[in-house]
Formats: sequence, C-alpha cells, structure tokens
Amino acid sequence: MADDPGSIASSFVSSYTSPSASPVQETALPTPAASRPSPLRSAKPKSSKAAPATRAPVAKTLGKASGNGNGNGTDKRTKGADRPDGLPKGAEPMSKVDTAWLRLDTEANRMIIHGVLLLKPHVSLEDLRARVAERLLRFPRFRQRVVEAGDSAWWVEDAEVDITRHVVPETLNRRRGRPLEGALQDRLADLAAEPLDPSRPLWQLHLIEHYDGSSALIARVHHCIADGIALIAVLLSITDGGAVPSALPTAKSGKAGKTGKGAKAVVDDAAEPEWLADAMVKPINAWTVREIQEHAGAGTPQDSPAERLGRQVLKDAAALTEAPDDAKTRLKGKAGRAKCVAWGAPLPLDAVKAVGKSMNVSVNDVLLNCVAGALGLYLREHGDDTEGQEIRALVPVNLRPLETAWQLGNRFGMVPLPLPIGITNPVKRLYAVHAQTQALKNSLQPALAMGLMATSGSVEKAAQRAMLKTLSRKATALMTNVPGPAQALQLCGSAVERVMFWAPQAGDMSLGISILTYAGQVQFGLIADAGLCPDPERIVAHFGPEFQQLLTLALMLPWEVKA
Repeated sequence: MADDPGSIASSFVSSYTSPSASPVQETALPTPAASRPSPLRSAKPKSSKAAPATRAPVAKTLGKASGNGNGNGTDKRTKGADRPDGLPKGAEPMSKVDTAWLRLDTEANRMIIHGVLLLKPHVSLEDLRARVAERLLRFPRFRQRVVEAGDSAWWVEDAEVDITRHVVPETLNRRRGRPLEGALQDRLADLAAEPLDPSRPLWQLHLIEHYDGSSALIARVHHCIADGIALIAVLLSITDGGAVPSALPTAKSGKAGKTGKGAKAVVDDAAEPEWLADAMVKPINAWTVREIQEHAGAGTPQDSPAERLGRQVLKDAAALTEAPDDAKTRLKGKAGRAKCVAWGAPLPLDAVKAVGKSMNVSVNDVLLNCVAGALGLYLREHGDDTEGQEIRALVPVNLRPLETAWQLGNRFGMVPLPLPIGITNPVKRLYAVHAQTQALKNSLQPALAMGLMATSGSVEKAAQRAMLKTLSRKATALMTNVPGPAQALQLCGSAVERVMFWAPQAGDMSLGISILTYAGQVQFGLIADAGLCPDPERIVAHFGPEFQQLLTLALMLPWEVKA
C-alpha cells in the first residue's frame, strides 16, 4: 500500500516517530482466537453506567517492596522476600516508566487515554461484548488490575473479568439546542474527568448503540497500560479481519510462543529490563554515526565523537530541565476538573502530503503549522497580544519500531516543541516550525526524556509530583500525532467511519491536542480545561482554514509535469 502506517510514520518526524527508525512493515492487526475461555457473562446492566464496584478497594500499601535495583523497564521476577507481603502468586512488577504514568493521576488531569470510533450501521452491545471477550482479553494487561505496594506497583490477575462491567451501554443526554455530536462531545468530557475503578483492570468501553443511524464507541484505557501507538494497535485487534502477531511472548520465559488452538496467547514484559537501555542507546549510536560521517575528511582537527556526544547530552539535558516557564497566555494557569471536547471535519491526507511536497517540508510540519496558526488566531480573537510569542507543546517521540506496536507499555520520550503562535504569515510560520522539528530530530532529547521518566517512576511520589509540577510549567499543551491504519476497517460487520483519540494532559497543562491519520483522512481534535479554554471548538474551527491557506499557496507554485 502506498499509505501504509510505516510510510505515514516516516513523515511524522517529531511525534510518535522514532528519530533513528528504519523503514518498517505495516503493523499487523490481531485476528480471532479461541484459545482462552470466554469470560462473557449473561447479565446485562440496567443503566447506561457501569454498576458500582462490589469488591473491597485495592489496598494502597501492601508492604515495602525491595525490588532488584534495576531502575528501568519491568523488574525481574521476584520471589519470596523480594515480593511485598499480601501479593498473590503470579503478580508482576510494573515497569518504572509505566509506574510513573500511574502516579501522574491528579484530580485535574486523569492519566486516561480516550478514543472514539464511529460505526455504521450500528453494532449491538451483545456482539461487541463477545468480540472484546474473544480478542482483547487475550492481552494480559486487560485482565490485570493494579496494586500499589509502597513506592512500587504490581500487575495482579483479576480472578473473574466481568465483561459487563468493562463494556457498558451508554445513552446520550442532549441539552435543548445541542446537536447530537455535541452531546457525544459532552459525554466524553464528563468521562474524561472521572477515574477508572481501581479495583478492576483499568479500561472500559462505552457503547452508544444508536447514534444517528450508527453507533459510537468511547474507549477509556489508563496510560500505565500502554502509550498511544500500542493502544491503537491493540484496540484495533477487535476489528474484523485483523491479524495477531504470529508469535507472542509466553508468561514464564518471555520467548515467543504459538497462538493457535490450545495455546495461551499472552503478551508479557519479562524481557523489558533491556528495552529501556536499548531505547536510549540506539538514538545515541545513530547520533554518533551521523557525527562521524559529517566530520570525516574535514581536513581540520576535530573534537573526538565522544567529546561531541558529551556536549550534546549536556545541551539536550539542559534544554529539558532548564528551559524557562512557558509564555503566559489565557491558556496557561491552574487546571480544574471539568473538561471540554471538540473535533472538526477531517482533512484529506493526500492534500496534506501534496502541500508538504511542494513546500519541501514534512506532513508533520504542515499539521503543526496549522495547530500553531489556529492557537494564535484563537488568542488574538480573545484580545491577547501574540506578537513574537511562542508557546510550547510536549510532543511524544516513539522509541520503538512500529512492527512491535502491539506490545503494551510506554516506550516514548516527551520533548517540548515551541509553536510560533505570533507569526501570522503562514509560509514564514511553516518554515519556523520546520526548523524546530529538524533541530528536535537531530537531538537526544527523546531518549533523555525517556530516562527521566523511568527515574521519576523510581523515586518517592512526592519527588515525582515536584518533577511533574516543574515540567508542566514549561508547556501549555500535550500534542500527539499518531499514524492509524491506511485502509478503512470494520467492527462486527460495521464500517469504522472515523477514529479519534486524546492523550491525557499532565499537571496543570490545559490543552490536549490530537492528530490521527486513518483511511486517508487526518482528524484533528482537542480536549481542554473548561476554566481556561471553555470554547475549544473555536480553535478547531481555525484548523481547516489554516490548512486551506497553505493549500492555495501550494497550488500557485510551479509544478513539474512529467512528459
């Protein structure tokens, strides 16, 4: 396919794209498997909300975990004295990075990734529950709850995963004069402020079975389970005709095992102690090789690669930790619990690619330019002076190959990207964005940020909170670009017409900006703090016109015509 996820990902330089990745194969989507007994229950909830939890709350502290001192990835399997008192047999230690995301939960910003799928024609609740039980529960993280023990966290198998509590019916309440799409946005905003039940696996699907002749599915998954790339791959495992990776790791050995009939298909983190080091070493190796190539044969004395690497590490570390607080705008302040959600009509991906090609920039640069332009216009409309101003967005940079996207866990670095909101000329702003993304592409910040997140998952909660507070002051928004499937999918026989998702903001950041490509379309969406940005639809409304300006200019440029 011309537009497979690998080719799309290569265009997204600084968002969810490895800085040193080689071309990758399209990520396989999971297929049905009946190797695990279905936990489907016959009971149906009577209301649109999940029934309240009946079991006792999870113990917050079970005893001090001694750990193994690795400080990265998932700790090695522990037995006897290494295991906190009260943990059941088979409990797995959570990786330090995933623990960091678990701890980032606050009353103002829940660390929950939200997604919306629009399906046509409608899907029945019974069919969806059967599909989820058959496919999604093959992945252990969706069968495990989280137990915190001292400063560590553990994955514990849930004895009986009640599918009726995880896949629930939903009814939209429409306010007078509010369109149906607005009612869906309101419900998503309400859910974004609610925590998941900590006594159960940290995920839930809400199905609006009848939505204007279609169905709408809201997915909620805690960030400690996986990052956006992994969740897109795994959640799409419930779609029709997907393909599970031919071999998944087994629980005991961490080695690949068959997933055919009679085999227990699982995904496990037994081999994770190595991936964090690998994620940091590869970018450093790639940077060193590039430096050697650029300075080879220069004819003048040069510093050694090790000396240049040392300076680059210090420079990028300072950029992460010593940057001044972000610019003061009406979007910067103390975040509250209430949220607002908005999204707009998708853009054709081919048109975005054409603009990027004509301007000699990446697809990512074009979309980031539209974001910066939309935010700048919004602030000026509200009376803010944006001249000469930039605001920063934290951008995730993927540190894993996309062919292993189905492996759960968080494997990315978060880096600050300045958005030139004060530049009103769209072409000048585009090349300013391009310069920023190129500088980020050639830096070691993503790998260093990954190490910083692992460190924060190892320290006491109070220390991590202090680190989070400092980080959140340096940015206004969290922005994600995720490459979705290039071809339209189906779920239980219905077409998946649109896919949208939102990553959570951290600390007091007020905006979550999401860009996702799916089936030749680019979807732009916002989740915002209701107190600081009560009208995110006005930002969304500027995104399309900002792109149209670039498209018009691109069409005016001379094009090469092949004979």
